[in-house]
This record gives sequence, C-alpha cells and structure tokens, in this order.
Amino acid sequence: MTYQPISVTELNTYIKEKFNEDEYLNNVLIKGEISNFKNHYTGHMYFTLKDENSLIKCVMFKTYTPHLDFMPKDGMKVMVLGSVSVYERDGVYQIYAKAMKQEGIGDLHAEYEKLKQKLEQEGLFEKSHKKDIPYMPKCIGVLTSNTGAVIRDIINVSTRRNPNIYIKLFPVPVQGQGASEKIAKAIEIMNKEKLADVLIIARGGGSLEDLWTFNEEIVARAIYNSELPIISAVGHETDFTISDFVSDLRAPTPSAAAEIAVPEISEIQNKLENNKRRIQNALRKKIEIMRLRYEKCMTNKSFTDPLEKVNKSYMLLDKEVKRLETSINIKIKEKKTYMVQWITKLDTLSPLKTLTRGFSIVTNQDGKVITSVNKIKKSDKVTLRFVDGEKKAEII
Repeated sequence: MTYQPISVTELNTYIKEKFNEDEYLNNVLIKGEISNFKNHYTGHMYFTLKDENSLIKCVMFKTYTPHLDFMPKDGMKVMVLGSVSVYERDGVYQIYAKAMKQEGIGDLHAEYEKLKQKLEQEGLFEKSHKKDIPYMPKCIGVLTSNTGAVIRDIINVSTRRNPNIYIKLFPVPVQGQGASEKIAKAIEIMNKEKLADVLIIARGGGSLEDLWTFNEEIVARAIYNSELPIISAVGHETDFTISDFVSDLRAPTPSAAAEIAVPEISEIQNKLENNKRRIQNALRKKIEIMRLRYEKCMTNKSFTDPLEKVNKSYMLLDKEVKRLETSINIKIKEKKTYMVQWITKLDTLSPLKTLTRGFSIVTNQDGKVITSVNKIKKSDKVTLRFVDGEKKAEII
C-alpha cells in the first residue's frame, strides 16, 4: 500500500475538522484557574486555564468580552463556556471562549494575599527600613539562573553603561522545589562575605506559579535581613511578587534593574566635565573680581600717598598743641593777676609792713611772740626783730 504524503497545513486542517465534527467539543463547559492572562490592545483576551495536573490555552475574542461582568486576572477560578478547536498555524488546540463566569480566587492567589498581609503588618514593607542604592557600585551581585536571557540582559546593559563594572553571578534556581531556600541562602552568603555593593534578584516573566519562589516567606525575610541593598527584578512590569515589596527597590524588568544599579559612565563624565567648566568659570570670575579690587586698592590714597594721613594728623596735633599752649598761657596770666591781688592784700596785712613804721617784734628763746609784760621776767633773754634785722637783749 502506497501512502501519498500530505502537508502540515493539510494535517492540521484535517484535525481541526475532526474537532469541529465533535458535538461535545463544540459546546463544552470547563472550570479551572486563570494564569498568564493578557488583555490585548485589540480587545481579545488570551489566557491559560489550568488545574492541579494540566492546562489548556484559551482565547476570548472581543465579540464576547463586552458581556463579562468582571475583569479576569491571574489566580481567578472561573467556568468557561466555549468550543475546542485547532489553531492551524501553530498546530495547537485551544478553547475559544464564548462566556465566562467567576468561580473564586485560586488557592495560590489567596495564599499570596494572606502572606502579603501578614508581612505588611509586621512592617517588612516599611519605607523607613529600605536602604539607598549606591550611586557608583564597583561590584554588582546577581542572583538568578546562569542560563537564559536574564543574566545576558543584565550583563549587556551593565557593561554598555559602564565597561568597568564588575558583575558576580551567584547561580540559583528561580523556580521549582527548594529554589526559595537556595535563594535565601545565597543572599545570606553574599552578605556574610561582602561579595558585592548591591544585589539584583532577577528572573523572567511567567505565571503566578512560575514566580511563586519569590512569594515565599523565607525569601522575603532573607531580603529584609540583608545588609546589602537589594533590587528586585522579577517577571514583567505587570508582575508583582512579595519580594518586590520587601526589597529596597523594585525594577520592572531585569534590564531596568541593571540600568538602575549601574550609572551611565558617559553621563557621569559629562557631568564631571560640566562641573569642571563651572569651577573654571567661577575661578576666572573670582580672579577678575580680586584683580578689580586690587586695582581699586592701589589707586587709594593710602597707597599713592601713604604719609598724607600722617601729615594731616601732625597738623591736627600741632593745632591742638598750640590751642593748649594758648589756653595754658591765658590761664597762667589769669592766675598771676589773681596772685598779685592776693599778695598785695597779704602785704598790706603783713606784720613786716608794720615794722617799717618803727615797730618791732619781741620773741622769747622758744621763738614765741611776747604779747604781754606778764609773759617775761628779769634776766629773760629775748630777741628783738626790726625791719632790717634782729638783736638779742636781756630784761633788766
């Protein structure tokens, strides 16, 4: 029996027709948990519906989305009514949803909210505990898988911004059994050995289950207890994990984390050059101001004729001396006149003046004036004072 080969398109078309012929698959009601939800700008919704053991891709076209009474998101448990068919281009089968009803929030999402609320109440998300990211780190520690695009993106962005940056990769599993313990241990080792100036914890995007390692309490507490500042770059911009809330800074993507941690060296060089020019301009301006001050000082009288002020002071001093001399002479003259008046008065009252008229003064041997005959006796020695001299005498 000879078989005629068919193309891939023909095979996928054949399978699709088989799906379409099955009445059960054309109108199936299925329940599961939403993950990898994307609300496309065209209005279509793409997501995965899963349970504990399996998953299936789903799409709801914008024709049916206006009838939803809620906005689907990861972690929701829903019931979907639709048909199962084959997408011929990719050769995959998926559910084409026509209606969807919310059944409840998934167990993982509920666990996430519970742990988030617990850690928030304990203060692990407080801004006061968050450390500043160093402006110019010499070494960046990266905790992520040693394979995949994440580490390559971080290396490419970091080295492009600063070719001299040193990156230390501490390879850790980013999902699966035991991944959270290994990440927590890696953070502890990096801190104990002081292996970097700042740490980046990173992984690519994924569903809530894929990112669950970074929602574990052991990882959150390791980040909180880290002395080294930590940047969390887990998933895509719309993905939020508990590690994002605890870390010192959240980056929307691993590449953005590298941009935050590593400053653009060319910008720093430009800033240094600008500062250099500003300092040079400031110095030139300062020198010009000092030169003008110097020229102004040199034209001052103190420099052109330094003795002028001294000579003026001499003139003032001479003037004051002359004024004092005049004042003193006037005062002396006044005093002389006053003294002459008093001398004249004294001369008039002087006993010596009386002597010129023939009177004399008699004193005893002690020099006391004898004013009465009762104060002398016979044989007493006395002194007779005349206007022109003295003579000794004896009482007989």
